[in-house]
Amino acid sequence: MRLNAYIMLADPAFLGPSVRSYYSIVDRIVVSYDENAKSWTGTPLPLEHCLEIIRKLDTEGKCDYRPGHFARPEFNSLQNDTHQRQTALAQASEGADWVLQLDTDEVMPRTDVFLGVLDRADASGAWAMDYPARWLYTRVQPGRFLEASTRLWRLACSFPGPLAVRAGTVLELARQTGSPLYRADVRPWNTDPAGPPETIVHEVVPADAAVLHYSWVRSAEDIARKVGWSGHSDEWRKSGKYGLWLHATRRPKSTVLKTPFARKWRQYRLSRVLDFPDEGV
Repeated sequence: MRLNAYIMLADPAFLGPSVRSYYSIVDRIVVSYDENAKSWTGTPLPLEHCLEIIRKLDTEGKCDYRPGHFARPEFNSLQNDTHQRQTALAQASEGADWVLQLDTDEVMPRTDVFLGVLDRADASGAWAMDYPARWLYTRVQPGRFLEASTRLWRLACSFPGPLAVRAGTVLELARQTGSPLYRADVRPWNTDPAGPPETIVHEVVPADAAVLHYSWVRSAEDIARKVGWSGHSDEWRKSGKYGLWLHATRRPKSTVLKTPFARKWRQYRLSRVLDFPDEGV
């Protein structure tokens, strides 16, 4: 099986650890970025810093640089997000059987487990593979984080879209596709608070093999910038998520104690997982 990947340069915070975590298992990495260093909302991006990180880690010459025009003011941020992903996916599909769709703030701790699931997804005839991600909200101290959980502090995983798709797959919204799915989870039933309970789980993987999604693990300054350039920028501004994050960061213990009474996606537990130096700006 030939596996390629694509990344979209915007956020340097976990870019190095993310790409290094799967660099050895892919044949080619399409590096997609806006040629004018603009985000999907038109704000400036630290493109040169991101390119510097990629050039240093690309020791085997696997990176294929593909600039384009993705900051289209006539479209909203999620439409621009989907357009860039689809463009990069089409480029990464050249000569591939499957394409990895890992964002640059996601780290794959166990490539052996991931590849095993992908082999079984391929054999099943599926066109896309859902794989669990542990959603890390904020760093409490080095190596210790607030992590998304159930109401009783059990691990809750997220599935923002298939983390691998067959070459030539058509995307509908961001990473999401209507193609037939093969799904792995950390328990025999759905652990995603946003997913329906009847979601079929084809196999179970260990919790330590789930992708680590350092979604909001940033400094306050970097979070403010991320809110400005993300595909979810409009939603985050309207919902006041930055203020909620700041409160949880300053009061992690009380945030955890409130979990049994909190609404979905405001339920957290304290966890120890891999940590990396911040490469943000």
